[in-house]
Amino acid sequence: MSRSRALIAIDMFNPYEHDDADVLAAKVEAIIEPLAALIDHAHRAGGELVYVNDNYGDFAATRDDLVARASEGRRPDLVEPIVPREGTAFLPKVRHSAFYSTTLEYLLRQRGVEEVVLVGQVTEQCILYSALDAYVRHYSVCVPRMRSRRSTATSATSPYA
Repeated sequence: MSRSRALIAIDMFNPYEHDDADVLAAKVEAIIEPLAALIDHAHRAGGELVYVNDNYGDFAATRDDLVARASEGRRPDLVEPIVPREGTAFLPKVRHSAFYSTTLEYLLRQRGVEEVVLVGQVTEQCILYSALDAYVRHYSVCVPRMRSRRSTATSATSPYA
Protein backbone atom coordinates (compact mmCIF):
# COMPACT_ATOMS: atom_id res chain seq x y z
CA MET A 1 0.00 0.00 0.00
CA SER A 2 1.50 3.33 -1.01
CA ARG A 3 1.25 6.30 1.26
CA SER A 4 -0.27 9.54 0.13
CA ARG A 5 2.29 12.36 0.17
CA ALA A 6 2.02 16.11 0.20
CA LEU A 7 4.75 18.51 -0.75
CA ILE A 8 4.51 21.56 1.52
CA ALA A 9 6.42 24.67 0.43
CA ILE A 10 6.89 26.92 3.44
CA ASP A 11 7.61 30.66 3.40
CA MET A 12 8.94 30.87 -0.13
CA PHE A 13 7.24 34.19 -0.95
CA ASN A 14 9.43 36.89 0.53
CA PRO A 15 10.05 40.45 -0.71
CA TYR A 16 13.62 40.28 0.72
CA GLU A 17 13.37 43.71 2.29
CA HIS A 18 14.53 42.89 5.83
CA ASP A 19 17.83 43.01 7.73
CA ASP A 20 19.06 39.51 6.87
CA ALA A 21 17.60 39.45 3.35
CA ASP A 22 20.92 39.17 1.52
CA VAL A 23 22.03 36.18 3.58
CA LEU A 24 18.68 34.47 3.11
CA ALA A 25 18.55 35.23 -0.63
CA ALA A 26 21.99 33.68 -1.10
CA LYS A 27 20.73 30.46 0.49
CA VAL A 28 17.60 30.47 -1.66
CA GLU A 29 19.65 31.02 -4.83
CA ALA A 30 21.29 27.66 -4.16
CA ILE A 31 17.99 25.77 -3.90
CA ILE A 32 15.55 27.56 -6.20
CA GLU A 33 16.26 25.39 -9.27
CA PRO A 34 15.86 22.01 -7.55
CA LEU A 35 12.88 23.31 -5.56
CA ALA A 36 11.13 24.50 -8.72
CA ALA A 37 11.85 21.10 -10.31
CA LEU A 38 10.42 19.29 -7.27
CA ILE A 39 7.27 21.44 -7.36
CA ASP A 40 6.91 20.81 -11.10
CA HIS A 41 7.40 17.08 -10.54
CA ALA A 42 4.68 17.08 -7.85
CA HIS A 43 2.30 18.75 -10.32
CA ARG A 44 3.10 16.29 -13.11
CA ALA A 45 2.80 13.29 -10.78
CA GLY A 46 -0.56 14.48 -9.50
CA GLY A 47 0.77 14.79 -5.96
CA GLU A 48 -0.65 17.04 -3.30
CA LEU A 49 1.03 20.42 -3.16
CA VAL A 50 0.37 23.04 -0.51
CA TYR A 51 2.01 26.43 -0.07
CA VAL A 52 2.03 27.84 3.46
CA ASN A 53 3.39 31.35 3.81
CA ASP A 54 3.84 33.97 6.49
CA ASN A 55 1.31 36.77 6.13
CA TYR A 56 3.80 39.28 7.60
CA GLY A 57 1.13 40.62 9.95
CA ASP A 58 -1.32 41.52 7.18
CA PHE A 59 -4.40 39.52 8.10
CA ALA A 60 -6.31 40.79 5.07
CA ALA A 61 -3.62 39.60 2.63
CA THR A 62 -4.66 37.03 0.04
CA ARG A 63 -2.51 34.53 -1.78
CA ASP A 64 -2.32 36.93 -4.71
CA ASP A 65 -1.26 39.79 -2.40
CA LEU A 66 1.56 37.77 -0.83
CA VAL A 67 2.85 36.49 -4.16
CA ALA A 68 2.63 39.97 -5.73
CA ARG A 69 4.54 41.59 -2.85
CA ALA A 70 7.27 39.01 -3.16
CA SER A 71 7.38 39.34 -6.95
CA GLU A 72 7.66 43.13 -6.65
CA GLY A 73 10.39 42.87 -4.01
CA ARG A 74 14.16 42.88 -4.39
CA ARG A 75 14.46 39.29 -5.73
CA PRO A 76 11.68 38.38 -8.16
CA ASP A 77 14.04 35.80 -9.66
CA LEU A 78 13.60 33.76 -6.47
CA VAL A 79 9.81 33.98 -6.66
CA GLU A 80 8.86 33.56 -10.32
CA PRO A 81 10.03 29.93 -10.71
CA ILE A 82 7.72 28.74 -7.92
CA VAL A 83 4.58 30.88 -8.24
CA PRO A 84 1.58 28.68 -7.37
CA ARG A 85 -0.50 27.45 -10.25
CA GLU A 86 -4.20 28.19 -10.24
CA GLY A 87 -6.07 25.82 -7.95
CA THR A 88 -3.06 25.01 -5.75
CA ALA A 89 -3.77 25.22 -2.02
CA PHE A 90 -2.24 28.28 -0.35
CA LEU A 91 -2.56 28.89 3.38
CA PRO A 92 -1.40 31.95 5.32
CA LYS A 93 0.42 31.45 8.60
CA VAL A 94 1.40 33.75 11.44
CA ARG A 95 4.07 31.86 13.38
CA HIS A 96 6.94 29.46 12.69
CA SER A 97 5.02 26.22 12.16
CA ALA A 98 2.93 25.61 9.06
CA PHE A 99 0.45 23.83 11.36
CA TYR A 100 0.07 26.47 14.07
CA SER A 101 -3.30 28.25 13.74
CA THR A 102 -3.77 27.13 10.11
CA THR A 103 -6.11 24.68 8.42
CA LEU A 104 -3.19 22.56 7.16
CA GLU A 105 -3.90 19.52 9.33
CA TYR A 106 -7.57 19.49 8.32
CA LEU A 107 -6.66 19.82 4.62
CA LEU A 108 -4.14 16.96 4.82
CA ARG A 109 -6.56 14.68 6.69
CA GLN A 110 -9.32 15.39 4.17
CA ARG A 111 -6.96 14.40 1.35
CA GLY A 112 -5.72 11.25 3.08
CA VAL A 113 -2.13 12.41 3.37
CA GLU A 114 0.14 10.28 5.55
CA GLU A 115 3.55 11.71 4.65
CA VAL A 116 4.64 15.32 4.37
CA VAL A 117 7.63 16.52 2.39
CA LEU A 118 8.68 19.89 3.80
CA VAL A 119 10.68 22.41 1.76
CA GLY A 120 11.42 26.06 2.35
CA GLN A 121 13.93 28.78 3.02
CA VAL A 122 14.81 28.47 6.70
CA THR A 123 15.34 24.87 7.78
CA GLU A 124 16.39 25.74 11.33
CA GLN A 125 13.18 27.65 12.01
CA CYS A 126 9.95 27.15 10.08
CA ILE A 127 10.85 23.77 8.58
CA LEU A 128 12.00 22.46 11.97
CA TYR A 129 8.88 23.64 13.80
CA SER A 130 6.65 22.30 11.02
CA ALA A 131 8.46 18.94 11.05
CA LEU A 132 8.01 18.62 14.80
CA ASP A 133 4.33 19.54 14.56
CA ALA A 134 3.83 17.05 11.71
CA TYR A 135 5.53 14.31 13.73
CA VAL A 136 3.33 14.83 16.81
CA ARG A 137 0.33 14.64 14.46
CA HIS A 138 1.55 11.19 13.31
CA TYR A 139 2.65 12.13 9.81
CA SER A 140 5.77 10.64 8.31
CA VAL A 141 8.14 13.52 7.65
CA CYS A 142 10.68 14.04 4.87
CA VAL A 143 12.92 17.09 4.57
CA PRO A 144 14.89 16.65 1.35
CA ARG A 145 18.27 18.25 0.82
CA MET A 146 18.26 20.52 -2.16
CA ARG A 147 21.22 20.71 -4.49
CA SER A 148 21.88 23.02 -7.39
CA ARG A 149 24.47 22.52 -10.08
CA ARG A 150 26.70 24.95 -8.18
CA SER A 151 26.31 23.21 -4.81
CA THR A 152 28.25 20.34 -3.32
CA ALA A 153 25.47 19.35 -0.93
CA THR A 154 23.98 15.89 -1.08
CA SER A 155 20.92 15.67 -3.30
CA ALA A 156 17.71 13.96 -2.30
CA THR A 157 15.81 11.82 -4.72
CA SER A 158 12.36 13.00 -5.62
CA PRO A 159 9.76 11.94 -3.09
CA TYR A 160 7.38 11.58 -6.03
CA ALA A 161 9.52 9.15 -8.04
